[in-house]
Amino acid sequence: MTQAPAVAAPAAGPVRGRGVAIGAAGLAVLLGALDTYVVVSVLEDIMRSVQIPINRLQEATLIVTCYLLGYIAAMPLLGRLSDRFGRRLVLQASLVLFIVGSVITATADTVPTVLAGRVVQGVASGALLPVTLALAADLWSARRRAAVLGWVGAAQELGSVLGPVVGVGVVALVHDKFTSVPADDAWRVVFWVQVPLALVAILLIQLSVPTRSGTEKQSVDVVGGLLLAVALGLSVMGLYNPDPNGEQILPPNGPVLLGGAAVAFVAFAVWEKFARTKLIDPAGMRVLPFLAACAASVCAGAALMITLVDIELYARLVLERSQVDSVVLLVRFLIALPIGAILGGLIAARIGDRWISVAGLLVAAAGYLLIAQWPRDVLAADYFGALPVLDTSLAVAGFGLGLVIGPLSSAALRAVSLSQAGIASALLVVARMSGMLIGVAALTVFGLHRLAAIQAGMPAPQVQGDFVARVKAMAGQVQDAYAIMFGEVFAVTAVICLVGAVFAAFVAGGRHQSPQSSAEDGDALVTSS
Repeated sequence: MTQAPAVAAPAAGPVRGRGVAIGAAGLAVLLGALDTYVVVSVLEDIMRSVQIPINRLQEATLIVTCYLLGYIAAMPLLGRLSDRFGRRLVLQASLVLFIVGSVITATADTVPTVLAGRVVQGVASGALLPVTLALAADLWSARRRAAVLGWVGAAQELGSVLGPVVGVGVVALVHDKFTSVPADDAWRVVFWVQVPLALVAILLIQLSVPTRSGTEKQSVDVVGGLLLAVALGLSVMGLYNPDPNGEQILPPNGPVLLGGAAVAFVAFAVWEKFARTKLIDPAGMRVLPFLAACAASVCAGAALMITLVDIELYARLVLERSQVDSVVLLVRFLIALPIGAILGGLIAARIGDRWISVAGLLVAAAGYLLIAQWPRDVLAADYFGALPVLDTSLAVAGFGLGLVIGPLSSAALRAVSLSQAGIASALLVVARMSGMLIGVAALTVFGLHRLAAIQAGMPAPQVQGDFVARVKAMAGQVQDAYAIMFGEVFAVTAVICLVGAVFAAFVAGGRHQSPQSSAEDGDALVTSS
C-alpha cells in the first residue's frame, strides 16, 4: 500500500468556478442515474436480443441484480480512493469505465456478456454520486454545502424520472427514423448514446474540477475495501428476491449468501481492528451522528423503493391501468423528489441539517398515511373539493423524501474529517441502497402474506345472474383485497419514515457542528490545478 498527498489545507477564499465544477460532476451523476433506470424500459427488448424466453423472467432479473452488485460492492473502496487520489481522477476513471461497460452492453449477444457489461457499468456508476458529494465537501464549508448537496441529489432523482422516458424515446426514434437498424437491436442505441455523453462529462470535469494539494499523507486500505466489497456483494445477491411467494423473504440461496456475507463482514471488522491503515478511521469520525445519518438513509431508501414498486403495481392491479399509464401516475411522486431535494438543501443551510431531516421524514410519513387511506375510486376523489387525492398524496410523500437528501448528506459529512469525505459519502449511499433492497424484499413478502389472509377472510360473492356477472364480482373482490393489502403496506411505510425521523433527530445538525472546524469559515478546501 502506497502513500501520497491527499488532503488540502483550507484555502483563504472560494475556489473560482466551483459552481461549474460541481455542475460538471452533477452531469456525471445524472448520466449514472439515467443508466440505472433506463434499463427498465428496454428490459424486454434485451431479453429478446439475447434469447431469454419471456417465461424465464428470473434470468432477466439478473441484469438488474448484477448492476446493483457492481454499484454497491465497489462504492466504499472507490470513495476511499477519491480521498487518496482526488475527486477529479476518480470521476474521470469511473466515466472511462462507464464507457467500457456501455460498449460491452451495447454489443452483447449473450446473457453472460450483458451481465458483464452491467456489472462494469454498476461499478462505474457507483462511484459518481459519492465522489460528487465529497467534491461538494471539498469546495464548500459545512455551513453552506447542504444547498449544493440538495442540487446534487436532485440530479440523481431527476435521472429516475428521465431514465425510462429516455429509454422509450430513443427506441421509438430509432424505430421511426433509422429503419436500417433491426427492431430487436434498437435498445443498443440507448447504450451507444451514453458514450459521447460520458466523453463530454470527462472533458468538463478536466476543465473545471480542481486537483487537491497539501502535505498530509494517507494510504488506502485495499484489503479492507475488497473484504467490504465481497460482504456487500454477497448481501445484494442474498437479499434480492425477484420472485417472492409470500412465505420466503429471501431467494432460495439467500441464507447461504447472507451467511457468506456475515463471514466477510466479520473478516472485515477483524482486519480493520488490527490493520495499520484503516478503510474507515473512527478517530476522524463522530460515530453516533454518522450512524444516525446512515440509519435515517436506510429508512428513506426503503420508503423510496417501496413506492417505486408498489405504486405501479397498485395502478395495474387495482386501477386496471396499462404499464405506461402506471408509470405516468408514478411521475407525480418522481417529480416531487428533486423539487424537495433542492428546497431541502436551501432550507437546511439556514436552519440546520437535523431539523429539516426530521421534518422531511415526518412529511413523508404523512404522505404515506394519506396513500394508505386511498378510496377505491381514488382517481375521482379529492381533498377539500380541489386537490386530487392521488396527485396530492404522492406529491407529499415524494416531496418529504426529497427534503432529506441534501441535509442527510450534509450531516454525514459534518460527522467526519475531510480526509474521509469520500468513504463517508459512499457509506451513506450504500445505506440508502441497502434500505431499498431490504425494504422492498420485506414488505413484498409482508404484502403477499397479508393478501392471502385478506382473501381467505372474504366471503364468496353472492351474485345472482349469468356467468359474466359472477366473474366481474369475483374480479372486484380480488381488487378490493389488493387495495386493502397495499393500504397496509403503505401504512407500514409511514411507520418506517417515523422511525427514520427518530434517527434523524440524532444526526450532526447544528450549523456549526463539524470536526472540520478549521474549514468552517472558509469555503474552499482545494486549490485549482
